[in-house]
Amino acid sequence: MSQKFCQRMREQEQKTLYKCEKCRDRGWIIIPREHAQALFVKCECQNVNKVKGQWKESGIKVDMCKYTFNNYKVWNDFSRKAKDSASSYYVKFEVIRYSRHNSIIFCGQVGAGKTHLAVALCLNFLESGLNVVYLPYRDVVTSIKQNMLDGDYYANIINKYQVCDVLLIDDLFKGKINESDINIMFEIINYRYYNCLPIIVSTEFTMDKLLDIDEGVGSRIYEMCKRYVVEIPKNIENNYRLR
Repeated sequence: MSQKFCQRMREQEQKTLYKCEKCRDRGWIIIPREHAQALFVKCECQNVNKVKGQWKESGIKVDMCKYTFNNYKVWNDFSRKAKDSASSYYVKFEVIRYSRHNSIIFCGQVGAGKTHLAVALCLNFLESGLNVVYLPYRDVVTSIKQNMLDGDYYANIINKYQVCDVLLIDDLFKGKINESDINIMFEIINYRYYNCLPIIVSTEFTMDKLLDIDEGVGSRIYEMCKRYVVEIPKNIENNYRLR
């Protein structure tokens, strides 16, 4: 074998060893400078890894997650429409990202793959370097209410969900709802509404029912998701788990 061929093979082998080609898994990028000491800059993969760790703490291992577009099974017209809407949203995201109507909601029938498509979108956004935060409604709201007297904790946790690039709210208003639950969600959604920050929502409730629960929260979600309201009718035939 020629020396050049061997060199190319070694380079190719080295590439396959690294999860991040930019920093070669060091977490830092060295930027040389003339007449000055080189700069050490944190690689963007560190932020991605941090967010993936937060998802793992919530029960979703990003690198092993099966909730992908390829794994989503289309079994009727409603599931096809849901997948097509999710795909369209992903393709157009950069165009609508900073607009008022920059969000998407999957609502309606239990077992219709709403969370699957919502997570699939988020996995793609994560890989593109966005700070995507997962908010499992019941777990998070319960935790916040248990720690409401801790002012610093409350401010930090609310801020985490207010300012991230993309927020996934999973199973919104699942279980019994009281005024505290609504107020917590209003505080998060209202901030994102006024700052045009995208949300991805999954819920068993229809859009009309969300408006009945709280018009302030429901109307903001509707306006943000106006172009992408994916509502799956309540019908046992739309429950993939029972097929």
